[in-house]
Amino acid sequence: MNNSAPSVSVFIPARNEAGNIQPLFDKISRAFNALHASGEIVFVDDGSTDATWAEATAAAAKYPCAQLYRHRKSFGLTEAMRTGFRHCRGEIVIFLPSDLESDPEEDIPKLITKMNEGYDVVAGWRQGRRDGKVFASAIANVVSRRVFGLTVHDMNWIKAFRREVVESIHLRSDWHRFIMMLAAAQGYKIGEVEVNYYPRKKGKSHYGLGRLPVSFLDVLVVRFLITFSRKPMLFFGGAGLALVGTSLATFALLAVMYLVNLGQRRPIFDFAGVLLLVGVLFFVVGFLAELIVNQNERMEELEARLGELENGTRINADERGE
Repeated sequence: MNNSAPSVSVFIPARNEAGNIQPLFDKISRAFNALHASGEIVFVDDGSTDATWAEATAAAAKYPCAQLYRHRKSFGLTEAMRTGFRHCRGEIVIFLPSDLESDPEEDIPKLITKMNEGYDVVAGWRQGRRDGKVFASAIANVVSRRVFGLTVHDMNWIKAFRREVVESIHLRSDWHRFIMMLAAAQGYKIGEVEVNYYPRKKGKSHYGLGRLPVSFLDVLVVRFLITFSRKPMLFFGGAGLALVGTSLATFALLAVMYLVNLGQRRPIFDFAGVLLLVGVLFFVVGFLAELIVNQNERMEELEARLGELENGTRINADERGE
């Protein structure tokens, strides 16, 4: 394989897709040739139990631009993405499925052309899809658009990224669905392009509807982190203030009731005390979270400066605090 960095990396995760590997590699190679682009194939076998690895090995012998990586067991798409993204060297990284529901000869040029319009991330919008998961996918996309404010129609299909995007996004387990949202939250420019959808001819889908309820919970978690990860006191302080305010208002009401001889309401008094205690605890947690965020930001700044030194960028004495 050529040691010089390619311009395009095509990342392919696969699990039990033996019948699709050879035609997939052929199509990607033809796309590279049509674009006259230097490209590489980064293939990750996520614990396949069929002949997927053997087929990939045979295809890689035909195409030296291919890099193969293998998980001993299936860890899921997010972990496969982590592995693949770590080894992608191209300035543009393209994610394609291994089931040939996307046609690389058509879609790679479309994604790159759209990227050249100035986008940092480009999503493929499936046209002509008729499988049984269309309704569930449509609901998930509508919810995601509403919650995150994105205008992209198809969040979970093929994508192209600038290299810096995949290097800057941290993916937790099963968060591959939210890579678009995480990129948008960091200020990257998001675009989309229409692509054709082709029914699977070999193998079977690994993605069922069982993950849908968990995905909706993940939506709330990701939205929370995007909104409050840099300023956690906005959440904890706001909640604490509301609880303390409610508690003090309740104490005031009880005091008025006592002064006008309406008697005491001990259960209400105890409840107001609990609200006050929980509100104070929210403030304490908020302060601790702010300390953690402050330390993380200092570490990020230090890593950025070390990166500048490694890249030969000059750092002035004033910037170092000297």
